[in-house]
Amino acid sequence: MIIDKNTLSLEDTLFSGQCFRVLKNPDNPDDPLFTVYSGVGENVREFSLRQSELDTDSLDPYWHNFFDMDTDYESLKKSFSETSDIMKQACAFAPGIRILNQDPWEALCSFVVSQNNNIKRIMGIIDRMCTFFGSGEVIHGFPTPEQLVDLSEEQLRAVGLGFRAPYIKNTARAVLDGKINFDEMKSLPIDECRRILMQVKGIGIKVADCALLFGMHRLDCYPMDVWMKRVMAECYGWNEKTDCACEAVRLFGPCAGVAQQYLFHWARNGGPGQKV
Repeated sequence: MIIDKNTLSLEDTLFSGQCFRVLKNPDNPDDPLFTVYSGVGENVREFSLRQSELDTDSLDPYWHNFFDMDTDYESLKKSFSETSDIMKQACAFAPGIRILNQDPWEALCSFVVSQNNNIKRIMGIIDRMCTFFGSGEVIHGFPTPEQLVDLSEEQLRAVGLGFRAPYIKNTARAVLDGKINFDEMKSLPIDECRRILMQVKGIGIKVADCALLFGMHRLDCYPMDVWMKRVMAECYGWNEKTDCACEAVRLFGPCAGVAQQYLFHWARNGGPGQKV
């Protein structure tokens, strides 16, 4: 069965700021080839497909889970759209966006890299991290905590990490020491998960929420970057005193993180929040 763009849009999902190991080959502008790499160490996988070739048979169990095909996004979009005209427009702008199920370590490390950075630079840094520090000859897996923890800051800075180099080492060490346990964090209260992550120097609230949403499928997270702050200020009257985490769940329910992604992608592509 063909999967249409309203159910899963490769373009909108893969280029909505969730993941950074993705390529788009525009050899056929009307139907480009999308390639995404996912996985740590020797467990790296490659997905390469055009939107027109996307059907239920093209998704093996790994990619079926990666693209979150078991979640009922139609019901979520209907529920979000009923909350306000703003959310109705956001859901209609890119209805095929889904929240990816990424490796939790890869997602956490990637969002540490993302701090004060743009998507093009993030992708370049992560590509170099995989090439120089990861495993594999043809396809390089995302480097494991073990592969990163003993590298010098100079080695990490050489791939473009800059001030983030010690943060990467801190994060790798916290995982290896058991201070960050991804399996446990999938079921802990969300505030406890944030506390655990934010005790590591270099991980703030935005990085923690992105790692939880995109790496541990905690859909109750609502990451707030500059775009979302503008949108929520303009459309919902939020300010620096707003308890964003609680207010988002009150507005959108336990899957507020999905609503965030529709709003975020819309804002970055000409929606609200351009000027505040």
